[in-house]
Amino acid sequence: MPDSVVHSSHWGAFRAGRGTDGLDIQPHEGDRAPSPILQNMRHALDHPARVLRPSVRESWLRRGPGPRPRPIGEPFVEVSWDRVAELLANEVRRVREAHGPEGVYGGSYGWASAGRFHHSQSQIHRFLNTAFGGYVSGVSSYSAGAAAPLLPRLIGSFAEISRNTVSWKQVVAETELIVSFGGMPPRNSAIGNGGVSDHIEHDCMRRIAARGGAFHLFSPISDDMPEDIGTVWHAITPGTDTALILAMAYVLQDEGLEDTAFLETYCVGYGRFLDYLLGDADGGPKTPAWAERITGIKAQTIAQLARDLVRKRSLISVAHAVQRAEYGEQPVWAAMTLAAMVGQIGLPGRGFTYAFGSLAHTGRQKVAVPIPVLPQGTNRCQAFIPVAAISDMLLNPGAPFSFMGVQHAYPDIHLLWWAGGNPFHHHQDLHRLAQAIGRVDTFVVQEQVWTATAKSADIVLPISFSLERSDFGGTRNDPRLFAMQKLCPPKGDVRSDYDALSAVAAALGPAEHADFTQGRSAEDWLRHLYEPTRASLEAMGLDAPDFDAFWEKGWIDLPCRDDTGGFLQEFRDNPEGRPLGTPSGKIEIFSQEIAGYGYDDAPGLPVWRPHKRGPTPDEPFILIANAPSTRLHSQLDFGATSAAHKVQGREKVRVNPADAAALGLQDGDIARMENDRGACLAGVQITEHVRAGVVHLQTGAWFDPHDDPEGLAPVFCVHGNANVLTHDKGTSQLTHGCTGQIGRVALRKWTGPVPPIRAFDPPPFLSSSSTEPSHD
Repeated sequence: MPDSVVHSSHWGAFRAGRGTDGLDIQPHEGDRAPSPILQNMRHALDHPARVLRPSVRESWLRRGPGPRPRPIGEPFVEVSWDRVAELLANEVRRVREAHGPEGVYGGSYGWASAGRFHHSQSQIHRFLNTAFGGYVSGVSSYSAGAAAPLLPRLIGSFAEISRNTVSWKQVVAETELIVSFGGMPPRNSAIGNGGVSDHIEHDCMRRIAARGGAFHLFSPISDDMPEDIGTVWHAITPGTDTALILAMAYVLQDEGLEDTAFLETYCVGYGRFLDYLLGDADGGPKTPAWAERITGIKAQTIAQLARDLVRKRSLISVAHAVQRAEYGEQPVWAAMTLAAMVGQIGLPGRGFTYAFGSLAHTGRQKVAVPIPVLPQGTNRCQAFIPVAAISDMLLNPGAPFSFMGVQHAYPDIHLLWWAGGNPFHHHQDLHRLAQAIGRVDTFVVQEQVWTATAKSADIVLPISFSLERSDFGGTRNDPRLFAMQKLCPPKGDVRSDYDALSAVAAALGPAEHADFTQGRSAEDWLRHLYEPTRASLEAMGLDAPDFDAFWEKGWIDLPCRDDTGGFLQEFRDNPEGRPLGTPSGKIEIFSQEIAGYGYDDAPGLPVWRPHKRGPTPDEPFILIANAPSTRLHSQLDFGATSAAHKVQGREKVRVNPADAAALGLQDGDIARMENDRGACLAGVQITEHVRAGVVHLQTGAWFDPHDDPEGLAPVFCVHGNANVLTHDKGTSQLTHGCTGQIGRVALRKWTGPVPPIRAFDPPPFLSSSSTEPSHD
């Protein structure tokens, strides 16, 4: 094997080789701001948490499929690939014959690897499409569950509005004022699905600030923007962004600053919105004084910033964070409406954008050639759920639910098959999730390491890390395609997702195997998928190396399309000839379609709805549970970068100094956080970066349940997993998006013995001779 290889990850391209202390990881030479998350990989290949062999839960092996509790801590039995393929093939046949594709849920969050061929989501979906003819799918994402279904009804393509209508190049050149609801932290833009060749975001923000551009951040956390760009921090009460935005809109109409020509030409429904803005509903006219009482932001500040939006070349940006909460649709809708009143939508670097800076691929130019992508086949199953409704589905088969105006019923799932994700990281209310998983007949997980999800499974397939196989790293918004060169053979009895699923397909029969593989090995697929990229480069008269030449070099540069404002600029230039994809063809401030759904919690225009789950005397603190800065979701939580930021080995909870003093907390203490859903221990960090009354616990600490020594909590995590505390209820009937960003908790100093951390320990194993099936 080579001494070192070119490779890629979601948090950046790099060169890897064997060092004296684990892997030697060197960021790609063209990356101006490499992510420290790269160093989490140094010891990953040889970590004790690795899944090394196919493993089956002892109780499932003995008793067979069926609903039952699947507690973490039960023993597993390691088996051969032939044996596990046979077990899975039999279970596929049973579920397929008895229940069809409506009986299987294909869970995957798609972030296991930056590779385009060994993309776990594509692999498992391709397998289920060929083996079952389809599967129950999850739509949207935990990150954008409210915005993704909503924005196409209001302004147009979600993918385009969140990636390709405003670019960093334009903002650096044009924008004078950026008002961000929820922030643009570099920890988020360090990550990009498919890989990142160059982290540009922080540098762009510095350049904007250097020429006099201003940043205003509305967030309960000040470092949701970089500290070195002169950000003006407005420490808003969490969950009140909609009230503040409505007050800014009130100022524009009250002072005659709204762009009436833009509203008349490019929008529908402004009059209906104005009636609400000035009327008595929901507390009366939405004045700055009204909003100050709700948000904690001074009325004068609200009014002045509203005026500045009109007087300057301005951009309004909404982060994922503000819509990951009750009524999360409303701040997105309100911000779009405010931008329409300002009238700069469709101008370079101005107007409205969603999730700008939330990923490394937002605000980038599109690649002008296709990138390698594995076809997933056709899913002929029509049943789906909003992705964050997994527990609702499993606990309530047949129950009705509403999504974007249409009534559906939750399917009855018997086989749950997961690859490329860790729901015990990204789902809410983990006690409820564990109960939900107990309702299925069989739970299959493809994993590299023994996460809580793997320990909750019936069958675990050991999957290789990306450095143990060859692949492509690339995306439609990054100008470089990388060869993800293999560094070493897989450890133990580990296989790639493709080889693992090929083994199951072969056990099903020749037809299923042929449908899944098309007679190709993994290397055959890589050569096959590279050809459209090469041919397109050649057709454009650009350097188009053959596969072997590309592989030897390690990367090729890809051409990008001209930097434009995308469909919004085209619409502004020609509203009749290039209408939006909305029902009216215009920006819908009032949506007749959504109003017709008849939802009280999501009417047909942006409105203020206070959260039902606010602080209480028993749970006085607002919890912010956002994306971590030291890892991607929960990946490689045992890695060096992640571990270095823990406190006594636990995830840290950040507390305002005033709150810490009142609670008798000091830096480095262990605190207990709790509410009616569960409790966890976390290490204390005292900081003025967090608003008083707010505690900040990032997600991604591996779930580590222990018996609660106080006997109070239904689940007790000693490692600091925030999702033992979050609420598992959708944003509204409209989209059922995830509400995991904001919660409520009590906090107190932990004075008892500190339990050991077992999150990274493998489960217990039994020998196969002790697990003969029973005949009861």
